[in-house]
Amino acid sequence: MLKQKHPIMLSALQHYSYCPRQCALIHQEQTFTDNVFTVKGNLAHKRVDSGESGFDDGVQVERSLPLYSDKYQLTGKADVVEFLADGTPYPVEYKHGSRQKKMHDDVQLMAQVLCLEEMIGKVILEGAIYHHKSHRRRVVKITDELRQHTVELINKVHALVASGKMPEPVDDKSLCRACSLKQTCQPELVAGKERIKQMQKTLFIPEGEDE
Repeated sequence: MLKQKHPIMLSALQHYSYCPRQCALIHQEQTFTDNVFTVKGNLAHKRVDSGESGFDDGVQVERSLPLYSDKYQLTGKADVVEFLADGTPYPVEYKHGSRQKKMHDDVQLMAQVLCLEEMIGKVILEGAIYHHKSHRRRVVKITDELRQHTVELINKVHALVASGKMPEPVDDKSLCRACSLKQTCQPELVAGKERIKQMQKTLFIPEGEDE
């Protein structure tokens, strides 16, 4: 695994899983803008970002808990970590949207699990995504497949940051439409340049002949 002088942020894994170009714009270019989705997300995090600790219904709850992993070179914060009776952490990631499965959310939660396991020394089998819109939790099982997928993404993000290269936009209009960095990214313009390059290669080739 690549070792970096500076750890990567936990949020970089979610960004990379959503779109590698988004990840590079935020974590290499330090570019970030808000849209309606990010504003709603910030409002949903108002309490968890307070850093308040305490007990809810007899369960120890830590909010905005700092996390790190020397093994994977990660750093960041967990929205909420509940501690079960035996001391096992139960991370809960807050999202503003509706209750539906999104792999990039599960990856971010899994990265928190990797940090907590290293910090506390207990195996974590489950966490949850709390969806603010529905006020319901979606339980996330910590499977071997999710662990492996997340570790692979960690390696890819380290490699991306080390390379300093800007990935091409994803070919997914629905992802681009919801992205707050669409104006900065300009996916249509970048894709248009690639189409022009391809057209230039075949511009003077007679029809029916190979290049």
